[in-house]
Amino acid sequence: MTTVTLHYSSIEMISLQLWPLLLPVLLVNFSNQLDNNKIPPSLCTGHPGIPGTPGVHGSAGQPGRDGRDGRDSAPGEKGEKGDRGEPGESGFRGFTGDQGSPGDKGDRGQSGECAIAPKSAFSAKLSEGRTMPVAAEDAVRFEKVILNEQGDYDMETGRFTCKVPGVYYFAVHATVYRASLQFDLMKNGHTMASYFQFYGNWPKPASLSGGSLLHLIPGDQVWVQMALGEYSGFYSSSKTDSTFTGFLVYSDWINSAVFAKGEVV
Repeated sequence: MTTVTLHYSSIEMISLQLWPLLLPVLLVNFSNQLDNNKIPPSLCTGHPGIPGTPGVHGSAGQPGRDGRDGRDSAPGEKGEKGDRGEPGESGFRGFTGDQGSPGDKGDRGQSGECAIAPKSAFSAKLSEGRTMPVAAEDAVRFEKVILNEQGDYDMETGRFTCKVPGVYYFAVHATVYRASLQFDLMKNGHTMASYFQFYGNWPKPASLSGGSLLHLIPGDQVWVQMALGEYSGFYSSSKTDSTFTGFLVYSDWINSAVFAKGEVV
């Protein structure tokens, strides 16, 4: 009979000594796996079990996140026009803008009607080489007309008759010879101004001039009248004259029909 001698390493010897101690631990661990139905398939295979009963529907879940924007759809039909809204409050005044460029020159307009200013003027003198022994309170007739376009002076009576209301200036220049001279400027029979020049038998004539502004209305008359019969030294010759002159300074007419019609006065 042959005797076999076994030789074990140190590790093997230790394992043989620990095995009685590890076996209970392994059995406990394996028992737990059986209790938990966690037996590895490699150790135990059984028939499939019966399907379980369907579970009860769960409660509603939390709302999901917003989805992505969809594609743009085709434009809808134009709606009806709405009612006009109430006017809004006025805004603040804006700044003044820059000055614009000059516009094109317009067409020439039609000629308008032009008012003609009223006129009245005259001048007359005594006939040459004639003295004037005129009676007192008689009008002196200056019968030689120099200017009388409007016909306001009457050389037959020596009187001026007003047609245009306004202010007039009248002037008298007299050559005084052979007698002293005194005359009055009359308006409608009333003395407006008086003038006097003494003559002292001088070899040459003297002169006397005077004038006055008078306000007249249509129909008023103005003339030169002798004040005293003995002072009637009016004289006129080819070298010296005696004159009576008057003219309109300004008219009282405002928006008169004369202006509207363009009549010449």
